[in-house]
Amino acid sequence: MISSCFLVACTFEIGFTLFVLHSLRVLQTYLKRQIVVNEVNFVKKCISTDNSQDDLWGKLICTNFKVSFIPQDPPQKQRTQLFHLLLGEHDIPLTCLDQVVTVNDLKGKKKILSSNQKLKFNPTELILYCKDLRIIRFCFDEAGPESARKVCLAIAHYSHPADIQLLFGFEYQGRRYHESKGKERLRSSSQRGGALQAPIFDRSSDWDREIKRTSASEWRVCSVNQKYAISPRFQAFFSISYFFRKYILLCVLLRRVHIFLWCFIPELNIVRTWLSRQQRCEHQLLLFCRIFSAIRKSHPQDSEAVRLELDKGLPTIQEIQSAFAKIRQICVLDPFEETEERWLSSIENSRWLDYVRVFLRQSAEIVYLLDGRNVSVILQEEEDRDLNCVVSSLVQLMLDPHYRSLTGFQSLVQKEWVMAGHRFLDRCNHLKKNDREECPLFTLFLDCVWQMMNQYPAAFEFTEAYLTVLSDSMWIPLFSTFLFNSPKQRTQLLTDFAKNKAIPPGEDPAGFFPAVWEWSQQFSTKDQTLFNNPMYVGKGSARVQNGEVKTFRRTKKVYSSTVRGTSSLPANGLKGNGERRRSSLVSELKPDFSPVKVESPSDRFFRDWFSQPADQHGVLIPLLMPSHVALWKLFFLRWVSEACIPNGGPITTYHKLSQLVDEIDILQSQLRQYKGSSPGTTPLPSPSVPPSNQRRMYFKASPPCDPSTVPDVFTSSFPFSPVGNLCRRNLQGTPIGKFLNGAKIWLSTETLANDTV
Repeated sequence: MISSCFLVACTFEIGFTLFVLHSLRVLQTYLKRQIVVNEVNFVKKCISTDNSQDDLWGKLICTNFKVSFIPQDPPQKQRTQLFHLLLGEHDIPLTCLDQVVTVNDLKGKKKILSSNQKLKFNPTELILYCKDLRIIRFCFDEAGPESARKVCLAIAHYSHPADIQLLFGFEYQGRRYHESKGKERLRSSSQRGGALQAPIFDRSSDWDREIKRTSASEWRVCSVNQKYAISPRFQAFFSISYFFRKYILLCVLLRRVHIFLWCFIPELNIVRTWLSRQQRCEHQLLLFCRIFSAIRKSHPQDSEAVRLELDKGLPTIQEIQSAFAKIRQICVLDPFEETEERWLSSIENSRWLDYVRVFLRQSAEIVYLLDGRNVSVILQEEEDRDLNCVVSSLVQLMLDPHYRSLTGFQSLVQKEWVMAGHRFLDRCNHLKKNDREECPLFTLFLDCVWQMMNQYPAAFEFTEAYLTVLSDSMWIPLFSTFLFNSPKQRTQLLTDFAKNKAIPPGEDPAGFFPAVWEWSQQFSTKDQTLFNNPMYVGKGSARVQNGEVKTFRRTKKVYSSTVRGTSSLPANGLKGNGERRRSSLVSELKPDFSPVKVESPSDRFFRDWFSQPADQHGVLIPLLMPSHVALWKLFFLRWVSEACIPNGGPITTYHKLSQLVDEIDILQSQLRQYKGSSPGTTPLPSPSVPPSNQRRMYFKASPPCDPSTVPDVFTSSFPFSPVGNLCRRNLQGTPIGKFLNGAKIWLSTETLANDTV
């Protein structure tokens, strides 16, 4: 009996020693440039709510950057899964934590921890609610109670930094700068990793290139706000029309801080500004009249200017935050009861999808004003840093195909969000100081973009995996893109940061604290190919119609009030149900629209647009009936294991299309071997293919002798792994189960009855 106990003890000691050695090796990889604050051994990470068969045992570590779990057993090497260079599969950045909840099963207590709080009981469980909709649960049944309590307090404390410069990014980038000094430049203004970088718009040269791209010859770069003397909230450089320069100088002389930001669209004119709620004097009103007159003159056709106050027609910040909180709670419901019959109606009642439709509808109406009526549009908001960002970005996405490319989309976010002064620090609540200022406006924008991608899959160069990765990047405080409230705050903090880290004054701040667009810091070149859409139709791409190759180009029209007959052209280019959806937008934009009434110019504009073949590289208008706006499953349900479809979902299509595109690239490369040969000779085909790091697709074409097989990790949540989250019970036969199988039942009976068929 004694000998058997001794053997068990020795076996346990050896196993623990091996576990510690493995943990140290992993720490050397994942915890570089980090400080381990606290840790606890013999922690169980709960995987399933039904049984503990799949649970993981290991070490829980809190650093000044993330919460890291090191499994006791080394994870199996998975062949096709997105590998993050900064985060492990079981890592959570501290800025991604929304709530830290401790549980004591013996006393039946739960406590939400914040910074500098005391914990009077020894926790038996730790539940982490994340801003990316993950729920992670750890059990301390076998861990030391005092160590468990300390690690919980450490996680709560370091996830609530008192100052922005306490975020890990400032320490990380400082060390990275000095380690890389003399070896390589941290930022290349032209190319990095073989990919063209998006302009940051923090210098006049970026604006000059944008002016040349849009052929706006009458526009110039204005540097009157270079030292943020006019407005501390907006960028140092912006573009103005020739007719507007004297009014900008007049604003400076009168110390008016109203900055008008032009959104570049070829041959069109859309302007952003902010509208003060304070009482205006007579001189201010006169100044506004003169400025609006200058905006009208700056239009190529000297057209009128239409002013839209977005605060009056769109949901408030509080309403958007409330809707997101509701849909997040619904999608991470813990646990999901099989008898719950109201899940689908709860999705609808959250109003999130309604707000997505409202923003798309408002943007489509502005497209009509710009492209249909050919007038200037002035977007006004109280601060011009929230609703204007969403609407102006969506309008440009619908009108300018450049912004549907990967580099163009990144420049759009940089120009209309980052440099326009969107308060990412407050809206993301990185410091967790004011919950009332938090609002997922950028997430709402990405959802609107996904809705358009879902309807026009060939019009966008990037994928929904890219949008999801971009959303996740908001919670990684190592990049300057989503970290500050304004360009001025960014400049001031980075200047202080450079002094504290002994960085020479001549260095570019964007070099030692780069933008998120340098994806090589997060993903390998191969993994970045997951951002490429194999269905993308680039500029000048031809389409086949009735057996003939044609290139569609939509002609510019100005719609008058004359009533015309209904066009009989077939509608295609849409993702399914084109005939049924043809008049949907008209009905939705104008609820009182009916065939009996006189057709308005806007009704005719949308009807004519949907009656024509959709030009994937022209103007795009989304479909807006309730049945057209879907739940973004990859974002909202990716961490729910039961929601993942093995070997299925949208990734199946992406997998096959990627292989076809890669095979076409290989064939084109082989055909190029025949060019330049002398007549009468038949050169041998070269077996060479483009190097693997230069091929565009993640999934590679296989030779005939080696047929392709399904990857090891291949679910509808690809490339994200749902393993390690607080899972739910089986969902078969429940409303959510039917929804995941494609049933259109999230809509109420009344909503479906009102839908246009």
